[in-house]
This record gives sequence, structure tokens and C-alpha cells, in this order.
Amino acid sequence: MEILDAYDLTGSLRDAGELAGCSHHTVKQYVDRRAAGGVLGTAVERPQLIDAFLSKVEEWVERSKGKIRADVCHEKLLALGYQGSERTTRRAVAKVRSAYRAGRVRVHRPWVTEPGMWLQYDYGDGPVIDGVKTVLFVAWLAWSRFRVVIPLRDKTLPSVFAALDVTFRRLGGVPTYVLTDNEKTVTSEHIAGIPVRNAQLVGFARHYSVTVHTCVPADPASKGGTEASVRISKADLVPKETNLRESYGSFAQLEAACEEFCEKVNTRAHRATRRPPVEMLAEERARLHPVPDVPHTVAFGVTRTVPGNTPMVMFEAGQYSVPHHLLGATVWVRVQGRGADEQVVITHVGADGPVEVARHARATPGSPKIDEGHFPPQPAGPLERHPRARTAAEAEFLALGEGARLWLGEAAAAGTTKMRVKMTEALALAKLFDPVEVDWALGHAAVHGRFAEADLPSILDHHHDHHARRPGAGEHRASESRSLTQGTSAWARLGQHTDGKHDREVAG
Repeated sequence: MEILDAYDLTGSLRDAGELAGCSHHTVKQYVDRRAAGGVLGTAVERPQLIDAFLSKVEEWVERSKGKIRADVCHEKLLALGYQGSERTTRRAVAKVRSAYRAGRVRVHRPWVTEPGMWLQYDYGDGPVIDGVKTVLFVAWLAWSRFRVVIPLRDKTLPSVFAALDVTFRRLGGVPTYVLTDNEKTVTSEHIAGIPVRNAQLVGFARHYSVTVHTCVPADPASKGGTEASVRISKADLVPKETNLRESYGSFAQLEAACEEFCEKVNTRAHRATRRPPVEMLAEERARLHPVPDVPHTVAFGVTRTVPGNTPMVMFEAGQYSVPHHLLGATVWVRVQGRGADEQVVITHVGADGPVEVARHARATPGSPKIDEGHFPPQPAGPLERHPRARTAAEAEFLALGEGARLWLGEAAAAGTTKMRVKMTEALALAKLFDPVEVDWALGHAAVHGRFAEADLPSILDHHHDHHARRPGAGEHRASESRSLTQGTSAWARLGQHTDGKHDREVAG
């Protein structure tokens, strides 16, 4: 800039060179470049050895759809007589690949959504629970960015219908369109690129007054919102080293984790809208259609009514348990899978929509399938009886303690006679002795089966004497030095030669 300023001041190349301290040739170069608009400053391209092979490189890039590597191109060029370096080949391949991609880049127009128009849903691989892999159903309402994540045991048609019904009820309405992948539950086949809808899905869509669309196969960009939701849900809900989440012990724990995740992501401000999705959903509900009171239950199977006192339902000559809180309710039963994987699935439709309540293997006649968790804690049976006093004497006897209760049960089972007389004697002994000791004696009598008339006083006396003779309670013992027992010293002289008188004394 100093050179150009000096030239504008003097109008002479030499004078401007003297003022700027450079050659007048340098001044002329900058003046000519400014006059040409900078064109003279570009480098001059020189011919290279690879120029004769560029057409072949373009052919290889076209055939590989821009995926061929530069080292592979270089090996092929060497076979064709190329004499240049691999560095030149890499630069040429990078330039050709860049031109190829620039001509085929997919330009995305920003999607301006409308309230109540679009709902997208997709699936993600869930965690493994009890050796079975689960599925995460992820729905995304486009305008409010509200997310619904529901764990499923499979991606069969009834499970998907139940998840969609629950989603509509959580949203508080039904959108105009639903967009999803080309699963068999939605698209049975493609003919000339046209998707053929599943007949049961058509009935489901008619029931909820919604139009189901599918994206182009192998084109995740057409439903990027739900793709991102699936990625975020899996990163938070599936146990990995990155989130340090522990494995789930049951399917109910996974359901609770999904509800907690939805609460977290729907109550914080979204990056795009800078507003919590739950607040935007309150505005979008005015544009959603009402949810039918009765869910679409055709795909859930046949109906069965749970008896009023036994949580079991009959289905194809087999009995299957359901949770006991469904006594008297109506459930839907269907068969899923074939052969060894065949299962009986039971669904109940409540206020929050369809919910799978039980899943059993096939039962055979006479061998029902029972889940212990479906039954409440069992009360005492008719053969289990506990002592209950009916008279004042019985109440006084049972008040002695657990030993008295045990004695009553065991004595009655043994067919003991005159039990009331013996109970009266036990009460009389309780007034003479400590009632605790009498209760202890009754318990010992019951354990050892001693129910005779004198057994209880005998046990009490023995117990009392044993405590009286314990060490330190006045008991006297003879020491080894003053024992009255005859010793063995006299026998030591047996067989020795002594006089007869002494031998007779020993023998005597």
C-alpha cells in the first residue's frame, strides 16, 4: 500500500521506487496488478505428467462413485505407463473427487414445520433384559420437538399399534401425518417404487384419522429429527461405559428410566427453539385432532374376561395368569411367533391406552402357565389354625407366652387327655413359680412330647435344681488329696514274697 500511495503521489515509477525504498520494476508490478483487478497475481499452471491420464482418473472416480483411493489410482496408473510421483497422483485424485462431489451434493432446504402436522417415529436397539433384547420406540413431534420414548419387547404390529396409541394419548391429540420407515408393519412391499401399505395399518390409520407416510428406503436424511432422537435416547438409556448406567433388573425398571428420560428432555430448553418442548406442546395441542376414546384393538387378538376371584384366562385349551388387579377386566389374547419361540401375549386397554400385561410360553391342557408376581401374598390356609381364646381361662393360659401356645398345639395334635385340667395346673404353677419359667417348661414339654400329668412339675423341678447346683451356688466337692476312695497302692505289692500274715491281711 505504501508503494501504490507513493506512485499515486508522484506519478513516476522511479520516484515512487525511491520513496518506497524498492525497485521501479516492483512498483510497475503492483501498479499493473491493481489496474488488472488482481488477475496478474495468479500463479501460472504448468503442464504435468498426469495430465495425459486425467481422463482415466475421472473414469475411475465415476465408476467408484467417488470412493476410490489415491494409492489404488497410482498403482493403476503405473501399470499404464505413468512416470510421475504418488504425491502428484494424490493431488489430482483429490481434485477430481472434489469436482465429482460438488456436482452431486444434496442441498437441503430448511424445513419450516407447522403445528399439529407431522409426527415421526423410529426404533432403536434397547438393552438386554433377562437374555432378551428390547426395542426403543422413539416418537418426535416436529413443531414442538416433544419426544416420547416407550420400551417394547418386539416390533410386531400389535406392539407398534399400542405404542402409537400411548404416544397419541401422551401428546393429548393426533397429528395430521405420521412419517416412519418402510417396516413390514407399515409397507408390505414396493411395486415400481410405490409402497404398498399394510392392510391392518390402513385400518389403524382410519380409526385415528391420520395419514401414514414412509420415507425413501435407505434415506435417513428424510426423517432426521427422529434419527437424532433415537441416537440421543440410546446414548442415555442403553447401559454403556460412556454413561455408567447399570444393567436393568426388569422391564419395569426400563419403563421407569424411559419416563425419566422423557421428563428430562421435554422440560429443558431445546437448542433450535430455545423453549422447553412441554411448553410448545401446550400450544400445539390446539392444532391436534382428538384421540378416540376406544383404542384400535383389532390387532391385539381375541377378548377374554378375567374371573372375579382367579386371575387366570383360558385361551385355546390353556390357562394363563394375569396381574391380580385385573380381576373382572377384559383383556386381549394373541399368539406371537412359531415353533419353539411361540408365545401367548395378553394386552389390557386402560385409561392410558393398551399395555402388555403378560407374556407366557404355550400352555398344555392341565398345566397352566403361572407367574408368581401376578398373585398377591397368600393368606393362611384353612388348615393353618392359630390359638384364639374364647374363655377367660384360655386367655390367661395363652397369656403365659409362646411356650403355652406351642404346648396347646402339640398337645392337641397328640390327642392328650384332660388338657383343661393340665392347663389349670400350669396356671397354678405360674402363681408359685416365675411365669416365664412355666412358659419355658411348657415349650420344652411340647418339643419333647411330654404331656403326662407330672411332666410339667418334673421339668420345673429339674430346671430349678439345675440352676441351684450350678458352680458357685454352694456345691461342695472333695479334693484329690482328701478323697475317700480306696487307692491302688496295696495292689502294687501283689506277687511279692512276704510273710503269710501280711499276705492274709492284703487278701482280707
